Amino acid sequence: MRYTTFGSTGYRVSSLGFGAMNLPGVPLEQAREALNYALDEGINYIDTAAAYRNSEEIIGECISHRRSEYFLATKTGKRDYKSAMEEMERSLDRMKTDVIDLLQIHYVNTVQEFKAAMEENGAYQAALEMKRKGHVRFIGLTGHRPELLAKWIGKGQFDQVLFHLNLAQPFALDELIPEATRQQMGKTAMKPLSGGFIQPVSQAIRYPYSQDVHVTISGMISVDEVKENIAAMREEVGDDERRELEALAVELGAHNCRRCNYCSCPIDVTIPDIMISSQVRRTFGLLPKGDGFYQKQKDKILSCADYEPCKEQPLCQQQCPYHLPMRQVVMEAAGYFG
Repeated sequence: MRYTTFGSTGYRVSSLGFGAMNLPGVPLEQAREALNYALDEGINYIDTAAAYRNSEEIIGECISHRRSEYFLATKTGKRDYKSAMEEMERSLDRMKTDVIDLLQIHYVNTVQEFKAAMEENGAYQAALEMKRKGHVRFIGLTGHRPELLAKWIGKGQFDQVLFHLNLAQPFALDELIPEATRQQMGKTAMKPLSGGFIQPVSQAIRYPYSQDVHVTISGMISVDEVKENIAAMREEVGDDERRELEALAVELGAHNCRRCNYCSCPIDVTIPDIMISSQVRRTFGLLPKGDGFYQKQKDKILSCADYEPCKEQPLCQQQCPYHLPMRQVVMEAAGYFG
């Protein structure tokens, strides 16, 4: 396991982090085995959020007795002081700890949301107060708009930033990672499989591992998944492999979707998933989880072409800050069923 100093925090963190978002979907004993096996194997970065159902409670139940062995990161999605403070206090109670190593202002994707969180009565001030009380060590920021995140971290108010980085979403490389490096911040990459679309797993994991990040969070729910992820990071990435991975990322990232979720489909097509998986689907095919997504979305995808209000000007495209051809990609996705 590779360990690096996490920005200016002074903590040494493992290159692989345990993403606990999906643990609520498995039996408690399975979650317990996966978490403890991860710690046994040297993973020392545990990531969760108040919004991940009962993920925080699972962490408290399963590994709070080993609290000194891991760097604990959670998140608040609240924007105002009072609600954020209440959520952080609940998180401490749920995870059976008196200190959160990293508290992140979660899922900030618009200028309005950022301003609200940073106001005098905003969530950031609540995090600072918890830091003064000794219940939070460091404060981070998460979001899906890398170019905006690059601007927002520029004032030196955050210790860490969390962003997408995978073969189908390499966009953080352009501005965000260089700015975070200049700020000496902790750099945490998430979604190495883009929610289960990218294969093979070994190659998908090795792409963010080859880049200038400290931790790659992978969502894991079993001992076997922990083993698979660790195996992918067993060896360092050489120059030739890095160039191959970067060229593949250019190809698979041609869709240009950042998963900012500005688009809103009136018939509930999950547009970002279709956009991001579009080139992966054509190049490699889909993992079982990805195929399951397409099967669940089948009727909605097939009905997109006939939805009358979008015939002349698709509603989703009017909301996209990147002006992407969403309807065209959804129409092409319909061919997956045929």
